[in-house]
Amino acid sequence: MGSSEEDPNKLVCFYESSSSPSKPLLTKPTSPIPEPTTPSAAGPPEPDPTQFLQITYNYGPRPFKDIPFIILFILFVISTFGLGIFSICNKNQNYNNASSFIYNPSSGSCVKDSLFDNFDYWVFVGFSFSSSKSNFLKDLIWVLVVTLILSVPICFSLLLLLKHYTKQLVYVALPFFVIVPTFINVYWFVACTVSSSCSDSLPLVYRILVLVFVFLIIGVLVWIFVANWHRIELTVQIIGIASDALSKNLGLFVALPLLTLGLVVYYAPIVVFLVFARLNGKIVPKESNGEYKCVWKQDSWVPVYFALAILTMLWSLTSMVEAKAYVISGTIAQWYFSKEDTKPKQSIRSSLRNAFGPSSGTICLSGLLICIVRIVRAAVDSARQEDVPGFVNLILRCCVNALLSAVDFLNKFTINFAAITGEAYCSSARMTYELLKRNLLSAVFVETVSTRLLAGIIFVISAVYTIAVCAILKGVRDLGIYSYLVAALAFVLLIFVLGYFVHVLDNVIETVYVCYAIDRDRGEVYKPEVHEVYVHLPISRNHRRTYAPAALGV
Repeated sequence: MGSSEEDPNKLVCFYESSSSPSKPLLTKPTSPIPEPTTPSAAGPPEPDPTQFLQITYNYGPRPFKDIPFIILFILFVISTFGLGIFSICNKNQNYNNASSFIYNPSSGSCVKDSLFDNFDYWVFVGFSFSSSKSNFLKDLIWVLVVTLILSVPICFSLLLLLKHYTKQLVYVALPFFVIVPTFINVYWFVACTVSSSCSDSLPLVYRILVLVFVFLIIGVLVWIFVANWHRIELTVQIIGIASDALSKNLGLFVALPLLTLGLVVYYAPIVVFLVFARLNGKIVPKESNGEYKCVWKQDSWVPVYFALAILTMLWSLTSMVEAKAYVISGTIAQWYFSKEDTKPKQSIRSSLRNAFGPSSGTICLSGLLICIVRIVRAAVDSARQEDVPGFVNLILRCCVNALLSAVDFLNKFTINFAAITGEAYCSSARMTYELLKRNLLSAVFVETVSTRLLAGIIFVISAVYTIAVCAILKGVRDLGIYSYLVAALAFVLLIFVLGYFVHVLDNVIETVYVCYAIDRDRGEVYKPEVHEVYVHLPISRNHRRTYAPAALGV
């Protein structure tokens, strides 16, 4: 544990002459009078003292970083809202009444037909629901509301189980990774075979093909876990540590949903602006086969505004994702670098203040890079679906995919490091690489089965919940085939909520890993239980280390 007298805001030179590891602690004293040297006989210049810096959490005031990108983001937002307000003030009420205009040859323009001056009509589209469809909607709403309410205690129960009974939960859930999909696969095959309508719409050959295909997927899943079996014990310990860290910062489960809610509120006026932007235009005559008819023509700036607004929304979304990762990293890092008998105060508030203050430009830059990566990757996938032939096209796709993967890899720990130190994006990326390289660490540990194990656990929980919902609906309600649809939507909602929980836990795992690397770089041990586990992490993809769980206990 670091000394309490050390200033946590001070970056200390890692290779100072008085503490260089290359010199013994006890050396023969040298002569107090140094020998005179000439400039030509002087040794090589000393290395830059800031080349290797000891890193720790920056508790002090942080300077603003990457300012141009927060300015650019603000300009995007101001332009989106400004043009949106203009679109509301400049809307044309005749957008839906183009058919009430006729071409006037004398003026060469479209004028409103007098027959429609005092005739306004509305078309009401009625939906006649049968009793079964009405019950379906009512039951669907109730099931989704109950599922959303129950998802909160399910998440907290899962967190407590992962904290105290990680190994037991993982090993109990592992057989269900195969049992649950196998049961569902066999059940739908038998149910479809028994049902005359289903068997008529889906012939036996296709049913068998789907059955075999699902079993192949299950076999691949089994192979993945068998191939990574040597990492499961280590992964269990990593998940347990991350769950313990998250359980001591439960305020994140309040701050993160509030950030999501804030993003939704921020999106609402932009959506309204996009709706009103369509109303900006005029009704103009258009010649077709020698005849003129009146059609609606949008203003030329409307498509540009759509592109601007959509890009702003995408950039805001990716920036919010990075802001959440920043808040998680800052909060967990303060927990990690605190003493055992002390608890960090207002850690979430300080992380929020840093995220939307000094580091807002860094978050905007990270979000912009992720946004560009997503857009380019979507374009590459679209081009792949078109199946454009050519060797050059294949090479370009491979190069683009490699570049996008490199950007994703670079960004993986950069935002975590920026949340800890307050450095700019590029500095954080470089210092993170140097930190991991100095300590013979790599990001390969993230490729362990931790995410797959957690995904499998939440799948099993969601599947069991879905089966229970379907059984209850079958027993108390007469919805017929709609009961399966209601249960399926409940499954989607629950796995979405639990998936968000896993996403938060993954960010915690990455943050603890960066904190462990900083600890190792400084030669300190803030959390001994973390060092006991993370010291067994592999340093390369093919590297294996023998893990001794008996030394750690479960």
